[in-house]
This record gives sequence, C-alpha cells and structure tokens, in this order.
Amino acid sequence: MQFIETGFKDLWLIEPSIFEDQRGYFFEAFNAREFKKATGIEAVFVQQNQSKSTNKVLRGMHLQIGEAAQAKLVHILKGKVLDVVVDLRRDEPTFGNYYAAELSGENQRQLYVPRGMAHGFQVLEDETLFTYSCDNYYNPKAELTLRFDDPEIQIKWPKCEGLKLSAKDQAGLDLNEVLKKMYG
Repeated sequence: MQFIETGFKDLWLIEPSIFEDQRGYFFEAFNAREFKKATGIEAVFVQQNQSKSTNKVLRGMHLQIGEAAQAKLVHILKGKVLDVVVDLRRDEPTFGNYYAAELSGENQRQLYVPRGMAHGFQVLEDETLFTYSCDNYYNPKAELTLRFDDPEIQIKWPKCEGLKLSAKDQAGLDLNEVLKKMYG
C-alpha cells in the first residue's frame, strides 16, 4: 500500500498493492496499523455508507460540524468519480483551497478525508458504486452543504452541463455562510 501526501495536512491518497491472477484480484483495503505507521493518524471507523449513482450525478459538498464532525475513507467499488474536498480548517495554510483526485473501480485508489473538509464527488461513469467509512456517526442537525459551484473556490468540475443534483445540493451555502455556521 502506498500513502501519497497531497499537500493538505492529514489528507491522504492511498494506492493499494493489487494482486491479480486468472481468478480476479485481491488487495488489502484498509489496515489500521499500516495506516497509523504511514500517516500518524489513528483511524477508528464506526459507520460504513454506500451510494449508487448514474453518470453526471454530483453529490456534495457535504460536511458535519462541531462534535459530529467526521473523517472519511472513501473508495469506489465500481465506476469512476472525480472526488473533491475543500479545506475549511481556518488554521491550515490550505484553507479555502480544494484537492481533486480521480477514484475508480479500476485504480482502486482511496482518499482519507480529515475532519473539517467539505467533501463531494462527480460521477463520470454509469452505475458507480461509492463507499465510505466514517469515524463518527451521521447527525443530520450538524450537516452543512457548501455550494459545489462556489465562485470563491472555483472547483473545476469536468462536466457541468446536465448535472444531476439533489435539492439539498442545489441549495448549498456560499463559503462565507458555511464559515459563519462553523466558526460563528
């Protein structure tokens, strides 16, 4: 397993060692001991979520705040996404910046997203299965949605025409509104 630094504190891109033969493939998706050794982070996951989406679905940019904040380990089982995080940790030099990585069932990359980042993804292939482990339980009262097209952040999404968004994602808040709710 290779742990790749992203330039954002505690945000890690993980590339597994995949063993393939005529039967298919095998890889270790997560190993707490190896993760801590490589990153210094002791991750304990308490909730596992999965979504199935069609091409051009955009989910995000979501985050939980306060005591309900969540770190996530995200992974694609089938299909392909552009996975995006926005750093909303005001004490970090990467505050207000975003990081994007292509995750797919083919490359089997994972992204570890620390607490304090908004997270979302755009589906790039039909029938994409997305899974993520969380280190805290979901609390709907602590959830915020940052605008996926916030003009201050300027995320470069690959396909903006014909996007499929939920009502919640269409009503995402501007960066300044999210920061007021996070920090007062």
